[in-house]
Amino acid sequence: MKNIINKWYKNHSLIYKILLFIGTTFLIVYLFPKSGKFKYNFDKNKPWQSENLYAPFDFAIQKSPEELQKEKSAIVKESAVYFDLIEEVKDFVFEDYNKKFNATFHDSLGRKKTELFRVGRSVLNEIYKNGVLEEDYNYPNDKNVILLDGQNQIASTTYSELSKIDAFRSLLEKQLEDRGNSKFTAVFVSMFFDLIEPNLKVNKSITQNALNEELDKISSTRGNVERETLIISKGELVEGHKYDILKSLESEYESQVWSSSNYTWVVISYSILVALTLLMLLLFLRKYRIEVFLDNTKVTFIFFNILLMVLLTTLIVNYNSKYVYVVPLCVLPLVLKAFFDARLGLFAHVLTVLLLGFIVPNSYEYMFLQITAGIVTILTVSELYKRANLFISVGQITLIYIITYFAFFVIHEGSIATLNFEAFGMFILCGLATLFVQPLIYIYEKLFGLVSDVSLLELSDTNTKLLKELSNKAPGTFHHSLNVANLAEASANEIGANAMLVRVGALYHDIGKMKNPTYFTENQSTGINPHDELSPQESTNIIFAHVLDGIEIAKKNNLPDRVIDFIRTHHGTSVVYYFYMKEKELDIATDIADFRYPGPKPFSKETAILMMCDSVEAASKSLKDPSSTKINHFVENIINKQMEDGQFLNADITFKEIESIKKILKNKLANIFHLRIEYPE
Repeated sequence: MKNIINKWYKNHSLIYKILLFIGTTFLIVYLFPKSGKFKYNFDKNKPWQSENLYAPFDFAIQKSPEELQKEKSAIVKESAVYFDLIEEVKDFVFEDYNKKFNATFHDSLGRKKTELFRVGRSVLNEIYKNGVLEEDYNYPNDKNVILLDGQNQIASTTYSELSKIDAFRSLLEKQLEDRGNSKFTAVFVSMFFDLIEPNLKVNKSITQNALNEELDKISSTRGNVERETLIISKGELVEGHKYDILKSLESEYESQVWSSSNYTWVVISYSILVALTLLMLLLFLRKYRIEVFLDNTKVTFIFFNILLMVLLTTLIVNYNSKYVYVVPLCVLPLVLKAFFDARLGLFAHVLTVLLLGFIVPNSYEYMFLQITAGIVTILTVSELYKRANLFISVGQITLIYIITYFAFFVIHEGSIATLNFEAFGMFILCGLATLFVQPLIYIYEKLFGLVSDVSLLELSDTNTKLLKELSNKAPGTFHHSLNVANLAEASANEIGANAMLVRVGALYHDIGKMKNPTYFTENQSTGINPHDELSPQESTNIIFAHVLDGIEIAKKNNLPDRVIDFIRTHHGTSVVYYFYMKEKELDIATDIADFRYPGPKPFSKETAILMMCDSVEAASKSLKDPSSTKINHFVENIINKQMEDGQFLNADITFKEIESIKKILKNKLANIFHLRIEYPE
């Protein structure tokens, strides 16, 4: 059991990567569409570029959305509206009319009363012929209307034949005028306003059900294509009926209901492809970025960003695929370049675009656009901490999007007459969204504990609390650190290393000397050396302690690990030679290991550069009567001794790069000591 636990502990990092790999693969496959994918690309009114296409199975020809909408509109227009007719209302109105008429008109009118009574009855019969509406429903006049008595259909007419509740006015006025009784119009109108009651009310439930029944009868297909039927020949134009058949076949592939067996195979196939893509990324990290591969936090960060881009694109495609170019995919290489390097950023970007090719429409066009934009991003964005650089680069990326899309559009359409300017707006929105990379980098720094050039720029400010404290407590050390920073930055620029990182590392590499500043020669302004009162071994231990003290101070002040690495490694496993020789004078059997720094040795170009510059700058203070020849020998001796001591074996730095650094250091020291050519008097 103990052996199993030990084995698990030794391999926990690898086990975590395997679980991360499986989990990311599962999540990406889960986001992918679980259907077949049509393997041919085609455009309307363009030649068919592939081989002759035969129907792989029987399928129906789908009607276009426009055709279906046209049929639905026709049915909605022709469908009938059902009204409930309440016959009792008419009987009540006529009965009430008799009472009101007799109460309003006196018998003294004689035959005129009988005539007026008939006029009123005639108007009532006319408006209640088909019924009186409860309200004006604003249907077309020719709209079919069916009258219901309960559930029974009793009449069929048109909407124009139904009476509105105030329709009696015009009828009354006309009939009374025709008979020379216009003087009674006001009395009749007043009486009818109190008398008329609606007896028609639309039955929404039956009307909607009847409409739904008719709509359900619409067929979404028109005709069938049998298996092995020739659909289109190579070079034939994709137009008319051929285009409809191809769209139907494509739809059949992408929307058919899969059996459990087919579904399983689709998921397995997706899993294989996604796993291969992510495996390529892990192999790239293991071969070319081993320090990233060994750091589980960094690997998790890379996988998280790839998954985030797949998720965002999937959400947009599911909502409306025409907005797919709004997703700021170039944020991925920007972020990875900010925290790692350009090559890793581009490699991860290309793999992500390949994954997204499964879910986006026009996948070839999409991948070409995004890979081109990713390359432009890597080539144009430098020194991300400078705001102007980011704005300029985003402008260039947006321009590349627009130009590339324009070229594809002209190839597909053959002209610019129908150019879609909405797409250009989406590219501009994508560019604006890409600007969000600055706050995103800050968020990532806090979430994953990483450090970018933006943070390094902040740390390089000599007015930071820690550097001001160093300048107050150990001014000599602070001045030494500034000189080393200048030398290291110039050296890093010469060999293409991270100049900002090495400068920050140089500024903070000796902060441990704040604890006992007077024990270091650069801070001994009074001429009193406290080491004179100590044994060589005690002095050595104090010298050693500045590394551990520096690490402690750095962690207390939340300096990033990338900066703390410079504090750990700037002396490597070198020997405090001065005190070793003093001890050896006292005891010939002195072990040199007691005077050797515990390490570790530099493990990157940047930490190796700092070790060289630190040693050269510190030792240069002892140069007497410096000349070009003396400086050249001096630099060669110090760095060659470090190489012979194996200090750079773990650093990814070449002999050629070391020679370039030597050249820079020689030139810089010559400038520092103001060496000039001696002119004859």
